[in-house]
Amino acid sequence: MTSPFDGFEVERQLRPSAQGLAFDLDQTLSSVVVLHARVPADAFTAETLGPERLGNGIVIGNNGLVLTIGYLITEADDVTLITNEGRGVPGHVLGYDAVTGFGLVHALEPLDLPALSLGDSRHLERDDPIIVAGGGGRAHAVAGRVIARAPFAGYWEYLLDEALFTAPGHPHWSGAALIGPSGALVGVGSLQMNQEAPGGQTRPINMCVPIELLPPILDDLSKGRPAHPPRPWLGLLSHDTGSNVVVMDVSNGGPAARAELRAGDIILAVAGQPVSSLADFYAKLWSLGPAGVVAPLRLRRERDVFDVEIRTIDRASRLRKRRYN
Repeated sequence: MTSPFDGFEVERQLRPSAQGLAFDLDQTLSSVVVLHARVPADAFTAETLGPERLGNGIVIGNNGLVLTIGYLITEADDVTLITNEGRGVPGHVLGYDAVTGFGLVHALEPLDLPALSLGDSRHLERDDPIIVAGGGGRAHAVAGRVIARAPFAGYWEYLLDEALFTAPGHPHWSGAALIGPSGALVGVGSLQMNQEAPGGQTRPINMCVPIELLPPILDDLSKGRPAHPPRPWLGLLSHDTGSNVVVMDVSNGGPAARAELRAGDIILAVAGQPVSSLADFYAKLWSLGPAGVVAPLRLRRERDVFDVEIRTIDRASRLRKRRYN
């Protein structure tokens, strides 16, 4: 079995060199595998994330524990891990956490790969050298630098108090390993974004989830238990215009859809408290209480301002139950 990324290698001038590194580059990169997940076509996330998902995983335990980004394996009933030598190993989804974005898979056969040690991204500073690595060895790794540490609010009701941003962007970022100067894992690739560069041009960058968010939830996640209490979920896709939070779309059958919210609605307040940004909206929504709480929203639609009360739900209640082996 060959890597699904064959033919899509990183440009040669962007690849890392072993010269001057404090760790064995090839051994470290061998801990990163390609992850191929299949999701039933009728699954809740199949429409938005697709029934077939391709990304990466990182071996973090000698017992076959593999860390990835959660959206790759959400509702997956078939997972294959592909080593740098092209060997395919079946995997089983252990859990995924909507708060951090992490997901865990257990290899069902021996991977015979070294486990990557967990570091701490809080030791990183702007311009520190890093490597963003996908499965496939040096040809699928990017040598880059940290360009920022900042909050990140995702349009799908997701918020990180601090995310890591790196450049140049990795073309196969999903679940890629963010490797620090010592060779330890300091983050997991989540998104590719565009940053405006001098001259008005844009360049691709990566957003990564800091690894220090994993240890407090690792035991629960590895045992399939919820790592955090379920947050109230509306089923909204929203974006921040700089002055307003605007609804882009609603999830079919979700609370916001049942309340007849629609694209273009502007969210003005939560429980009487004005909303100033997407991050502020999420913070105010989640402060109302656990999933199931009623969320009083004030909206503007064209020239009309009105109030609506929406009973939230647990996002996980919409997902297919995992199959246990």
